[in-house]
Amino acid sequence: MISLLVIARQPALYSSVKSVLDPSVYQIIFKTGVAEAESLLTRGAIDALILEVEASDVRAVRNIGELKSLAPQCPMIVYADAKEWEWEEDAYLMGVSHVLTKPFRARTFNTLLDRLFSKAGAEAETVVPPPASSMEARPERRNSEQVRALESLRRFSAVLSKGLDADALLKRFLFLLREILGVNRAVVFLRKSPGPLAEGGHAKDDRWLRSACAIGIDQSFLDHFALSLRSGIGSQLNRQGRILRANSDETRNDRDAAREFRLLGVEVAIPVLDRESLIGVAVFDGRLTGEPYANEELALIFHMLEEVGPAITNSRLHDQLRTSHAMIASILGQIGSGCVVIGNNLSILHANSAARDLFVRDPSKKSMEFTDLSQDLGSKVFTVLKTGVAAEPFRYEMDETPHASYRVAIAPFRTQGSALADAALLIVEDTTQTEKAQRLEIESSNLRLVKSMAEHLAHEIGNSLVPLSTHEQLLAEKFADPDFRVSLAEAMSGSVKRISRFANQMVFLARDQTDFAEKIKLGEVIVEAFHEANTFHHGKLARLNFEKSAEKWLVAGDYKALRHAFSEVMLNALQANPAEPKVDVRIKEDGANSLNIEVQDSGSGFPPEVAARANEPFFSTRNVGLGLGLTVTRKIIENHRGKIEIPASNKDRPGLVRISLPLSS
Repeated sequence: MISLLVIARQPALYSSVKSVLDPSVYQIIFKTGVAEAESLLTRGAIDALILEVEASDVRAVRNIGELKSLAPQCPMIVYADAKEWEWEEDAYLMGVSHVLTKPFRARTFNTLLDRLFSKAGAEAETVVPPPASSMEARPERRNSEQVRALESLRRFSAVLSKGLDADALLKRFLFLLREILGVNRAVVFLRKSPGPLAEGGHAKDDRWLRSACAIGIDQSFLDHFALSLRSGIGSQLNRQGRILRANSDETRNDRDAAREFRLLGVEVAIPVLDRESLIGVAVFDGRLTGEPYANEELALIFHMLEEVGPAITNSRLHDQLRTSHAMIASILGQIGSGCVVIGNNLSILHANSAARDLFVRDPSKKSMEFTDLSQDLGSKVFTVLKTGVAAEPFRYEMDETPHASYRVAIAPFRTQGSALADAALLIVEDTTQTEKAQRLEIESSNLRLVKSMAEHLAHEIGNSLVPLSTHEQLLAEKFADPDFRVSLAEAMSGSVKRISRFANQMVFLARDQTDFAEKIKLGEVIVEAFHEANTFHHGKLARLNFEKSAEKWLVAGDYKALRHAFSEVMLNALQANPAEPKVDVRIKEDGANSLNIEVQDSGSGFPPEVAARANEPFFSTRNVGLGLGLTVTRKIIENHRGKIEIPASNKDRPGLVRISLPLSS
């Protein structure tokens, strides 16, 4: 097949050429610039070149010169937008086969191609016949050449045995070159990281090439020497991608490259590629006999290094994979939880010692099998592998250890683009001690709460009994006094109310459920709650501002519990400003089948630190009371599927409590 390379800024010429040629005979390649086509031309992979230029562009002749320097023997057809004899004459003098003007004409183009390749074919067929004696010896010569080629192939194939060890592979390769070519000294420099170079520059650790293998040169010198991708030999080979000689014009014009050739004592540098990017540089001195290398020999070394490059990259990737696998296995082995990796064919890929202790009951078994898992665990792992969906962590108990509890998690692993899981990770964590510690902490917390509650209750009940105790001591001698009897009645009434309120708080705190069978008029609850709050408020007569239209709304729940909840909120509102006690209640429907009730006082509001702790048990800003009022209110409201909110007040703004309750259907 004949390979044609079309170089043009736009693909129009490429499309025209492709449309008029037989694809079974011609392979058409399109590039937009000389730099992109450099590697194809230097390797001799192109049979003819079609270049599109602009006659007015001063770079036209320069581009032709660059292309002819890369491929001197490759025929070239130039398409221009106009005829300009000045540069057209220069083009022919530089070796261009034909200069044509646009538009593209299919018949002319096909005729020129036929003449070009028919001429090349005729030249190839014009061969002087060898003498009769040479003709007779040809089979023996052919056999000898085949033997030498096979021997070279056998030698080079010895490198394959070192395929997973980059250092050993390179050393074997260099020793083969010394044996075959008589290389005096050679060094291979490699980048630290395999793979393509980053665009826009190089990473800090990836811009240097350091010695990976050397023969004939002191290693102590190479430990302190490196090539750079930004200057010198490394920059030249990274940019051009071709062989560089110490006596070439490029080296003489590059001071850093010339200095590196001189320091290393070498004559030639060859890039090491992995078919994607430069991964290293190989430098060689002349032969042991002092003879120079032929171009054909250097080209063969270049192509051999081109095969060695991917092997080095693969070896490094294998080392990274092996290191990562060893690190993961070490991590799993150090984890106290049982970790098992199961393949999609239900084989055990890895099981740490903790997992083997949990599941393997036979001490003579050296490895774990899938059948060692219980049936319920095995079925869950199978489901995760088939669906690719992780199982929710769950609590698990084993028959062999009835007093132990475990937390199990199963997660799938899949490669990119795979529909099913390739493996699953089973993690079994022993939570026996954790659950025991949690139970102990809950018990300790409950004991602390009971202790605090007992202390507060004893204190408040004692305060409530002081007036009764005082009157009881004076009862015998002052019972006949009318004023004493009035004082006794007030003391008994106040103490009974206080103790009754504490008892109600304890009852409502103990309830966890509410009966929603009763339909309650919210307006009546709020009015009665206000009157109940007034019985515990001993200051100035309080006022309630409340919309009568609220009577139309119904809620479901416990009438007494809701009345107590609103009574506690209103009592706090009355106590916020004893001099001018006032409570404003606003109710509105929020459109989500629920009611928003706002209770506002006439006090100074809730500072942020008070608003944040208002619902905490036993928290109070006053010297009297248990500090359970708003705690009980929150419990009642939440049992009625509502919520309570106490926002912090701005400076000199009254306090506000928001309560939401669901409407009754």
